[in-house]
Amino acid sequence: MTENDINLINSNGVSSPSRVRQGDDFLSVQDFLYMCLGKWYWFLISVAVLVGLAVVYILRTPPEYTRSASILIKEEGKGQSLSGDVSSAFANMGLIQSNTNVNNEVLALQSPSVMADVVRRLHLDVSYKVDGGFYERVLYGRSLPVSVNFLDLNDNESASFTIIPSDGGGFRLSDFIRSGEESYLSVDGSYGDTLSTPAGRLVVTTTAYYAGTFTDEVYVSRSTLHGAVGRYSRLLNVGLANEDATIINLSITDECVQRAEDILNTLISVYNENWLKDKNQIAVSTSMFINERLGVIERELGSVDEDISSYKSEHLLPDLEAASSMYMSQSQQVSSQILDLNTQLSMARYIRSYLTSGGSSNQLLPANSGISGGNIESQISEYNTMQLQRNNLVANSSEENPLVKDMDNALRAMREAIVTSIDNLVVTLNTQISTLEQSERQTTERIAASPSQARYLLSVERQQKVKEALYLFLLEKREENELSQAFTAYNTRIITPPTGSMEPTSPVKRNIFLIAIVLGLLIPLGIIFVREMLNTAIRGRKDIEGLSVPFAGEIPQYGKGGRIRRRLLPARKRKKAGELPKIVVKAKSRDVVNEAFRVVRTNLEFMMGGESGSRVVMVTSMNPDSGKTFVISNLAASFAVKGKKVVLIDLDLRKATLSGYVGKGKPGISNYLASQDISAGDLAVNSKSFPSLDIIPVGTVPPNPTELLFSERLEELLSYLKGEYDYIFMDCPPVEIVADTAIIGGHADHTLFVARAGLLDKRMLPEIERLYSEGKYSGMSLILNGTEVAHGRYGYRKYGYSYSYGYNYGYGSYEG
Repeated sequence: MTENDINLINSNGVSSPSRVRQGDDFLSVQDFLYMCLGKWYWFLISVAVLVGLAVVYILRTPPEYTRSASILIKEEGKGQSLSGDVSSAFANMGLIQSNTNVNNEVLALQSPSVMADVVRRLHLDVSYKVDGGFYERVLYGRSLPVSVNFLDLNDNESASFTIIPSDGGGFRLSDFIRSGEESYLSVDGSYGDTLSTPAGRLVVTTTAYYAGTFTDEVYVSRSTLHGAVGRYSRLLNVGLANEDATIINLSITDECVQRAEDILNTLISVYNENWLKDKNQIAVSTSMFINERLGVIERELGSVDEDISSYKSEHLLPDLEAASSMYMSQSQQVSSQILDLNTQLSMARYIRSYLTSGGSSNQLLPANSGISGGNIESQISEYNTMQLQRNNLVANSSEENPLVKDMDNALRAMREAIVTSIDNLVVTLNTQISTLEQSERQTTERIAASPSQARYLLSVERQQKVKEALYLFLLEKREENELSQAFTAYNTRIITPPTGSMEPTSPVKRNIFLIAIVLGLLIPLGIIFVREMLNTAIRGRKDIEGLSVPFAGEIPQYGKGGRIRRRLLPARKRKKAGELPKIVVKAKSRDVVNEAFRVVRTNLEFMMGGESGSRVVMVTSMNPDSGKTFVISNLAASFAVKGKKVVLIDLDLRKATLSGYVGKGKPGISNYLASQDISAGDLAVNSKSFPSLDIIPVGTVPPNPTELLFSERLEELLSYLKGEYDYIFMDCPPVEIVADTAIIGGHADHTLFVARAGLLDKRMLPEIERLYSEGKYSGMSLILNGTEVAHGRYGYRKYGYSYSYGYNYGYGSYEG
């Protein structure tokens, strides 16, 4: 054969023997999509199953609803001390304001102690449920007919049981579990009775919404207080509306709408009460101080009054004011100043004594003391605010908290600063009093005629006035403090009460169905992709392009479901069932299978074109079930349609698949090889469908096929047939399974090697290449059988070799 002939064969689909290239396993997106389209029913089933599971999940999952509320933390105010007059006190309503940090209030709302109060008030540690259609339904509020009061369980114990209503208005309790221990004891009782049960003493009472009877079994479950607080704290979400606002948003998700709203309302109420209690601690401390001082001053003032009265009665003193009116005017002014300074000095000394005493540690200092010098009032207010924050922090943690220690150090420094300021003020007041007393003495000396009794009375009266002024001052402060307690307002205002949509926030049906559909599409995609990546069988023309073996053509699958049938039903079972490879080649037929066999016939004629006489063609394969009997029978029929005389010899003496076309019981080649009495002319049987096509069956299946094939009569038979037929096709067993093929190969002019797509492992391709390169079989060429048809194209599209005849047949080949 010339080089031009080889190039012509290559142009008709035959691989050049001069180059070897390994197949490319790269899977393009377009080819992968074609594979997915071929498995469309996988996607349909997967999506249907997952959507069904999504429906079951939605039906089995109780819906949850979200309720939200917004509260405003009022603007920061400055602490303002009330002036000494009562009108000023009433004008300011006696309110004592302090600075508020909105971030601290967010943490306070999330405090476990606040949620614990909410759980206790609403009895959230006890839940009631009844069987629903697909899940247990929560009973709460208007839907709750009965309630249970546990008398013996502490906060760290849990219990559960079932309430079964009975006729006559009673009930039965069963299925007790207390702290993980089960009990099968049942207890009968009536509403309002104290019952002794495995869960301790308890009382079952009807609620205001009890309708006289109920039929459903109620499942009662009591959790530990810590567990209930933790559960609802996790459900609660607290956060600022934005960084610049003092509005706090509260939200909670729960199965019961009414319970969610009650939790938010109770949470806000508990928070307000705690805040008000903290703010009133300053007023309470101030009230105790004022009442104590009023008692002391009242006793001192009474003593001074009694002393003056006794002295005047004893000495019969006259009215001295008329005698010294000229000097008394000056003395009165000085005395007034001394009086004011002595008042401030007395308060300063008392506050200093209070600060330096050991019992005032971690206590609030008296506010509104009336000291005007040294900015002491603002220092005391700042100290009280920090002391209150420290006490709150200790209440929620411990004194070993580093923040508490830091605040203690800061408070200690502030106390020292206040003591220093008071000491400076005392020095200043003493200096001023000394100056004024010296001036007063000078004025008094001028009253030459004033008796010693007058001086004594003046001194005593001065003390009396100081005590009276201090007494009146403390009375005013007490009223201011009482007003402060009475008019202290909450620092919050509800902007949005608990509200929300009646549509459940979970499960979100749209998202669940979307996930189900996506997973329903991804699972088949993944399976197909992994399946393709792990599939080592050849799938199309591209897998064998690396071979130097001449390529004679490819045959598409014949019959729908051929590959599935091949996997489910092996060839030997189909043979027992009477199923034979079908001859699909027909005259004037232009379907895709007939065209494929015409291409193979044309290529085969090219490869045998330079030879004269009969052509002996052997057909074999690497694997059983490769479809060689189907290929050889239809290829022979294709030559017969062309008018050539063709004979088919079934040399697969073990399976004898080809012999099924002419029936069993007839003498065949095994009889001919084993007996000298049978002539070669008696073996051929006409196929009936094609007058020029004859078949030589196996005949009797021999016990020693290999020994028979060594017989010289095989050479004689082939010599006889060469004189009678144009083409001789021999159906042989797979190579390297038995020695038959190697024996028969010595008599063949050409060898057609059938490779089945989806069956032949790629790792066996080098073995085929070796057989060709070593020349073990003469005239060896390769036929690719069983390629899939996809959307009007055959020749596996991934591998870039396809015919676009426009046929849409689902062909698949039979095995032989």
